[in-house]
Amino acid sequence: MNQAISAAIADEMRADPDVIVLGEDVAVAEGPFKTSAGLLDEFGPLRVRDTPISEMGFLGAAVGAAATGLRPVVEIMFVEFLGVALDQLSTEGAKFHYLSGGRVTVPLTIRASVGAGLGFGTQHSQTLESWVMGTPGLKLAVASGPASAYGLMRAAIRDDNPIVVLEPRRLYAQREDVTTGPEGVIPLGIARQVVDGDDATIVALGSTVGTTAQAEAAASWSADVIDLQSLQPWDRDTVYESVARTGRLVTVEENPLFGGWGADIVAAVAADLFGELKAPPLRITAPDVPVPFGKELEERYMPSSDYINEQVTGLLHTGRVPSPWWEAEKGSP
Repeated sequence: MNQAISAAIADEMRADPDVIVLGEDVAVAEGPFKTSAGLLDEFGPLRVRDTPISEMGFLGAAVGAAATGLRPVVEIMFVEFLGVALDQLSTEGAKFHYLSGGRVTVPLTIRASVGAGLGFGTQHSQTLESWVMGTPGLKLAVASGPASAYGLMRAAIRDDNPIVVLEPRRLYAQREDVTTGPEGVIPLGIARQVVDGDDATIVALGSTVGTTAQAEAAASWSADVIDLQSLQPWDRDTVYESVARTGRLVTVEENPLFGGWGADIVAAVAADLFGELKAPPLRITAPDVPVPFGKELEERYMPSSDYINEQVTGLLHTGRVPSPWWEAEKGSP
């Protein structure tokens, strides 16, 4: 996946001389996860720039550059570091188009690695979609593998709005065939149906897409598995069409239960398709605790394929939402 990201950025830089790359160690070191490999050699230090360790500074510079004609691609090494620059993103970049009465656009792409699974600890393992999805003026996409990373990245760079693209870092080494060129571009706001099934609609995002597909393949039930791909906007048509047919909705989220992105999907489906539902919607999430550092605890924290299978099986057998594992096991030794 990291090679697919480099390829997507390079293809857009070849197509448009206004595309530039900014971030910590993105040039000489080719990115901490090698997601900008080869860019400095091909495009030079004017278009591929290492920055000081100041997210507020280089993101602010990128907002200004985008508002005055360039198309910056900014790397935030870990999504948590976006916190020190949220003002530049949510108060400035996201609002320029509105405040200027449509005269100013901010074609800015912000990339950030996210998620648990590699032992980076509680301060470097969150997904934090909630930091972005509640800000009008921003778009948000999440890669689920090499092909989606390539397609979403190219679409983001071409868009005239500020867009955050989240990259689950435990997928950087994942391999699959990728269609490059214009045919490989994935329009923002369009979901992808990964698996077809009859018993439920399971909406996943980022790293949970592959985990959910594994669960479905090993289960006694079948489900539509949908890779949402974009959270802002999200593809209501694809989700609604599937839920209207299966009658059940499940979301699989790496984020904690409280405030997770699935709550918005569930709320919309419950409001618009209540009469079509055969059972209450089920959210499969991580617990409301910091991401643990210990390997066994970190693996327990993230929804596994076995846990997804167990939760969906419980919903189908009882017609009720099963308790999450941390509630079911409360009080046990």
